[in-house]
Amino acid sequence: MSRKIMIFLDQPHTLLLQHLRPVLSHDKKQICMKITDKSQRHGLKTKNILLKGYPAVIFCTAGLKIDEQEATRFLLLSPETNQEKLREAIYEKLKKETDSGAYQRRLDSEPNRKLLIDRIRAIKQECISEIKIGRPELIEEAFFRSKKALKPRHTRDIGRLISLVKSFALLNLWFRDKDGSTIVADEADIEAAFKIWNCICESQELNLPPYIYQLYQEVILPAWNEKNKDRAEGFEEVTGKLGLSRQDIIQKHYQVYGRFIPDWQLRQQIIPMLETAGLITQERDPNDKRKMLIYPTTPLTISDFANEGNTEQNDANVS
Repeated sequence: MSRKIMIFLDQPHTLLLQHLRPVLSHDKKQICMKITDKSQRHGLKTKNILLKGYPAVIFCTAGLKIDEQEATRFLLLSPETNQEKLREAIYEKLKKETDSGAYQRRLDSEPNRKLLIDRIRAIKQECISEIKIGRPELIEEAFFRSKKALKPRHTRDIGRLISLVKSFALLNLWFRDKDGSTIVADEADIEAAFKIWNCICESQELNLPPYIYQLYQEVILPAWNEKNKDRAEGFEEVTGKLGLSRQDIIQKHYQVYGRFIPDWQLRQQIIPMLETAGLITQERDPNDKRKMLIYPTTPLTISDFANEGNTEQNDANVS
């Protein structure tokens, strides 16, 4: 499995990732697994399979519910669904379906795409076996600065961050210090890696796909603020904040994204994930015990921790 990329365009079974956990966590270089082999002559037979090496694994799924053990083993990413992205996707679809030959020729002649293909082939021919980090103290300082309290998943996150640094160094190997088949990542690679990591780290910390966290920030929090902003201060002290119903969230989602979110998806997938992440709590409506109201917990975000660390550092520099 070394130097291989496994891409699952869709999960053939929900248990697939669970069965791959020993491979995904890199427990051993060689893992022995038992499988059931079915043949027409001999019926069912148990076989011992030896998996060697660590592949890069990518999976795509339309489901939003992901087990925490898989969430910590992957970088969770979500495709953009803004109007500009959808409009460009429609344009590309029209070009491809109306004249597929011309579309393919235009795609093959696109200069940036050709340059990327040539660069990847050239990187493969260089046969780089090891990538060293020139200044690891920069990674250490920037990583711990944004972590107020360490979690077990951070031991995996630091590995992903280092992999990003090495990826940038590999893409620019001709401009890096080289000793045989070893290259050295410099400060530019570390800076580029943190630029990407800072865009996704907050949702990764919460074990949430970016789409779910974006929905929380752009739909749930604004809807809750709008519902409570006009309340008198004295009245609020007596009765407390007003909670959101699922219908409030559905209506706000339509205002923001222009489409309704299915009630079953909100109830069975999105709300449980946000509650597990500690971003919301649910309480029964005092006026109707059959309904549940949603309250954001509004904790300090990771960006707040980062700003707090920067403030402390600046104060130390001033003193």
